Amino acid sequence: MPDLEHILEGARRTMTLLLAAGFGLFWVHSALWMFRGLAENRAKAKTLSQGRAIFPPGGGELYRRFDRKQIVLHILVMVSFLGLSLTGLPLKFAGQGWAKLLIDLYGGPAQAGLLHRVSGGLTLLYLAITVVMSGKFLFGNREAGGTFTQRLLGPDSLCPNWRDLSDLIGMLRWFVFLGPKPCFERWTYWEKFDFLALFWGMLTIGASGLVLWFPDFFAAWLPGWMCCAATMIHTEVALLATGFIFTVHFFNTHGRPEKFPMNFVIFSGQISHQEMVEERSAQWQRYLEEGSTERFRVQRRRGAGYDLFCHGLGFIALGTGAILFGLMLYSCVEMM
Repeated sequence: MPDLEHILEGARRTMTLLLAAGFGLFWVHSALWMFRGLAENRAKAKTLSQGRAIFPPGGGELYRRFDRKQIVLHILVMVSFLGLSLTGLPLKFAGQGWAKLLIDLYGGPAQAGLLHRVSGGLTLLYLAITVVMSGKFLFGNREAGGTFTQRLLGPDSLCPNWRDLSDLIGMLRWFVFLGPKPCFERWTYWEKFDFLALFWGMLTIGASGLVLWFPDFFAAWLPGWMCCAATMIHTEVALLATGFIFTVHFFNTHGRPEKFPMNFVIFSGQISHQEMVEERSAQWQRYLEEGSTERFRVQRRRGAGYDLFCHGLGFIALGTGAILFGLMLYSCVEMM
């Protein structure tokens, strides 16, 4: 039988290394982007002040970036992730005063655990929806055309390809003023990373969470030490995912200088012509060559009530994430 102490210590060291490497890599990426983005904003402001700005014709026209199913799916992801964070972090740091306050607010540890499992169930739901939508795109989307490989590695796919490596290198060169900003397609390399993180996250957080959710079932055919390891994996990888979403993902989506304080495209599903030309010029050029620009053009914005709801939900999510990350960071320092 494996030595439980050595197994848990090995798992702890692996998770600590994963946390340090993951945060270090992506925080450096975000810091460089912040510096370069601010420099670019100053250059744009200077150009505007001198009256030399050139805007593309029809810059205010709107085009569809996300359809209704994708918008609803993202809102479901937001709600479930915030639910997991609001209930999971207090259980992780149960000895902290703020954690005890939240657990009491939920009605006690049992109720906090129940809410956590409900949020986990929502996570399994949106994962299943994502798998179905991905399968439909790869195997049942006749509009996409081409072979399976062409759809899998094509510009409308979220699967990484060699272009993403080129874009990453180009972005790093742009950060340090050694080249122009890459011309992105429909999906950028950081958006693809976020998407794929959903799957590897479920393989670790989701699988270990199921072991903790149904311990009697899994204990019947798994060695006991694996249940202990599942606790370690679940809490440490969840900590990594929470810190990543509340810092790197929030920055890439909302905090970068060109989008601050919030990017509402995921709620509206619409992007202006000017934004598309500036941010996704390769996608726009492809639409021009295909003659499909009118197919994606939309005639109106969402209603004022919907915009108010989305603005409120978005800022609540950002504020909640910022507060939880601060509490998480404080608690980690206190436990050292």
